[in-house]
Amino acid sequence: MKKKNIINLIKYYAEENDAGFRSEAYEIAKEFDTAGDYQLAEYIMALMSNTNTFVPQINESQSGFFERVTVSNDPLPLPEVIEQDIIGVVNAVGRNLGINKFLFQGAPGTGKTETAKQVARILGREIFMVDFSTIIDSKLGQTQKNIVSLFKEINSFAQPDKVLVLFDEIDSIALDRTNSNDLREMGRATSTILKELERINERIILIATTNLFSHFDKAIIRRFDSIIDFNRYGREDLLEISEVLLNSFMDKFKCTGRNIRLFRKIIDLLDPIPKPGDLKNIIRTAVAFSNPRDEYDYLKRLYYIGNGEKNADIQKLQEQGFTVREMEILTGISKSQISRELKEN
Repeated sequence: MKKKNIINLIKYYAEENDAGFRSEAYEIAKEFDTAGDYQLAEYIMALMSNTNTFVPQINESQSGFFERVTVSNDPLPLPEVIEQDIIGVVNAVGRNLGINKFLFQGAPGTGKTETAKQVARILGREIFMVDFSTIIDSKLGQTQKNIVSLFKEINSFAQPDKVLVLFDEIDSIALDRTNSNDLREMGRATSTILKELERINERIILIATTNLFSHFDKAIIRRFDSIIDFNRYGREDLLEISEVLLNSFMDKFKCTGRNIRLFRKIIDLLDPIPKPGDLKNIIRTAVAFSNPRDEYDYLKRLYYIGNGEKNADIQKLQEQGFTVREMEILTGISKSQISRELKEN
């Protein structure tokens, strides 16, 4: 422990600055932990965690950069290959090795932002999303100043080990400088980001998302500890995800006509099957808009979305591999009549 730590502790105590006092105490604990005095470090952390004082992370009414995000308990199905990477992120954070900056890249609707929220939930952290529209400024040099102010606020969180900062769609400030209309201005902004990323408190988890990874500035890419690719969805992955989403929505809307086999057949007709974000919207809309007096109306709606036709054609349904019973559900025509029409054709 250094003299400045003692001075800061006394100063924060005299000022009744509880947030500053806590932050300094955590810094002292970290120094003892680094020096190998693990028991003392754990003792300090225990003392601080046992206090009942609520400490707000930041004064949101004064911050123009952050938005506190509410995390839901909705299911987030992911392909196993991506799920294993996310488990790795959680494990890395738990080991306290200073691995704290992650970049989620992939096409829109692949679940990057929702995954970041679930990582925060798993780690028991508050999540603050940065509004980049407040960072970019047309005035010369102001964007760099805003970036410095942003990271100053990030590093002043009262309990950094309880925070996850989300840079959602970081593209607006991190695209390749060679593709910018104003090379010098973007170059200065990028240089500022590079320096600030190096200085970020290691106890804060930072997750950035991008849809434009191929245009990303390579120097910024190197500042992230790990890059997770969300473009790894196979057709079977999307079919399984659609089933999870359907069951979730049906539980909420209390629908009774569950026919998973028919549902998967309908989704499998889509080419390509939409990414999870769009898939979620399609299924939710079909279930929510369905006629409550028709337990299978949502299946008809899903079929119409995929085929672009308001009325299902019996001959086409047969060619697509649907059974007579499934045709009855999708057309509202009795099985006997369907059988007659098929026999005549």
